[in-house]
Amino acid sequence: MFGGRRLRELNARMNDLEVRAGTRGRGGSDGLAESSRARRAWGDSFGLLATRALQIIVVLVLTTVVVIGLRTLSTVVIPILLALIFASTFAPVMGWLRARIPAALATVLVLLTIVLLLTAVGWLIVWAVKDQWDDLSTQAQDGFAQVLDWVKTLPFAPDHEQLMEWRDTIVDFLTSSQFGSGALAGVGVVTNFITGFVLMVVVLFFFLKDGPQIWRFLLRPFEGAALARAERAGAKTVDTLGHYVRGTASVAAVDAIGIGIGLVILQVPLALPLAVLVFVLAFIPIVGATLAGILAALVALVANGPLSAVLVVGVVVLVNQLEGNFLQPVLMGRALKLHSLVILLALTIGTVLSGVLGAVLAVPIAAVAWGVIQVWDGPDLPAKPFRPKPGETD
Repeated sequence: MFGGRRLRELNARMNDLEVRAGTRGRGGSDGLAESSRARRAWGDSFGLLATRALQIIVVLVLTTVVVIGLRTLSTVVIPILLALIFASTFAPVMGWLRARIPAALATVLVLLTIVLLLTAVGWLIVWAVKDQWDDLSTQAQDGFAQVLDWVKTLPFAPDHEQLMEWRDTIVDFLTSSQFGSGALAGVGVVTNFITGFVLMVVVLFFFLKDGPQIWRFLLRPFEGAALARAERAGAKTVDTLGHYVRGTASVAAVDAIGIGIGLVILQVPLALPLAVLVFVLAFIPIVGATLAGILAALVALVANGPLSAVLVVGVVVLVNQLEGNFLQPVLMGRALKLHSLVILLALTIGTVLSGVLGAVLAVPIAAVAWGVIQVWDGPDLPAKPFRPKPGETD
């Protein structure tokens, strides 16, 4: 009797288990079907496009956050970046001095040299802008007016309203405080400039004195292949920044001396301020040299007439050809050579983000990025997407 009851209970439990198992099986099949449909939806061409779009959106959002953060902290970021550039520029000098005198004394000597050089260049810029800018802008405006009068005589000349609009645009730019204050425009008000300068000097002192120790500390989280890649990237960054700044300063000095001598021989007024502006603007590739040449030609046009302006243009073109075909390849090397389109894009982005200072810093940052890509997978092995195909040249 009890055996029959237990048998019936056992059969009921088995039936219940079978029913539940069947239900789970149907639910699992439905889940697998839904998962398969989801994979097919994201695996076709439209799904791949949506995936790539989401990835691009994420990258753009992260880039925007980084850019906004850097701009918000520009008073800190810019001095640190400038300190890194100066430390990289004077790294060979520091290495030479460390081998002969104590490290602390070498650091103080190099730091004082950098501060004195910056002070001298800053004084020249302020003097050229403050004391001579009114004369320069007046001469340039008069020269541009003469150019407009000549253009009006051409059969295909634009109408008077267009000429006046172009004239007002250029004059407003030449007489604006941003253009006139040049290197100071990107830093901001005087208080921020002083704060940033002091911070840069302090950070530069520690970069010069303890740069290798700081770098080794930053490399601690990396191991194996990642460590080797980080070491290559760091060495390439210092080497690229040093070569770029030293090469650009040498080229700028030659440009300023060459064009300045030409202006003195042609008896163009304000030759020294124009030479100073040539030196400063030479740190903005392509655009800077062109702008300095136009300004010098306009001053020569007003002071000495059209022939003198044409001769000034010839001097500027000759010096620029010497720079592009001889000085830059010798002083800067092919490793730092960037395509003109890349330079223009970097200048545009840097100017939009940080004004004149952004234009000055954009190209060395782009050069560093390209240099790191060149050693990403090995000392002479670029990252895979940037390797030339068989038969191609760099």
